[in-house]
Amino acid sequence: MRPPEPATPKSLADPEALAARRTLRDGAHGAPLRVLAARIAAEFGAPVPDPDPLDGGVRARLLLLLETPGPAIERTGFVSRDNRTGTAANLFRFLAEADIARADTLIWNAIPFVIHAEGALNRAPRRSEIKAAAPCLAPLIALLPDVAVVVLAGRVAGMAGDTIAALRPDLPVLMIPHPSPTYVCTAPDVSARIRAGLRQAGVILRTCGAARSGGAAPG
Repeated sequence: MRPPEPATPKSLADPEALAARRTLRDGAHGAPLRVLAARIAAEFGAPVPDPDPLDGGVRARLLLLLETPGPAIERTGFVSRDNRTGTAANLFRFLAEADIARADTLIWNAIPFVIHAEGALNRAPRRSEIKAAAPCLAPLIALLPDVAVVVLAGRVAGMAGDTIAALRPDLPVLMIPHPSPTYVCTAPDVSARIRAGLRQAGVILRTCGAARSGGAAPG
């Protein structure tokens, strides 16, 4: 039985909620992604947070790529809209507004491993780190047979567009600004562009779902 979804952002700031979420880690829909995360962590010698088990995992139809795990990610160990950061809180609200089912989503990072030294402040990824992370996309895409649209959030994630197009030329790829408060608060059009991109992704998902339902109907 699927647990209830949080109604407000930053729910993983609650230790009891975090402990409950961690009990869901071994779900079948997330297991292959956890294996991939562990493999990448071993290769780069840096932590790779797991996908949120309340999201769609390998059954996701929308892949949302952020840039890189922030220094605070190790508090929960998840890439999640429920983390207690401003970016996560914004993402929680934007995805809810777009009416995209949580079970349809997978949130990942273009650079999946932590690039910050322990205790260091957030920083922009180096070009060498962006280049090193690019090969991590192929095994990720291979684990998502149902993915119907990819949303790239921010400049660094946007650099993955060509790689995804080469791997899956059939996939629509949309670009939106990063949902970090640093960017969202810079100009009113930033929020509008994020909302527009996610609305477009939602339309693609609904159209794809309708097409699948139509194809499965008896003739």
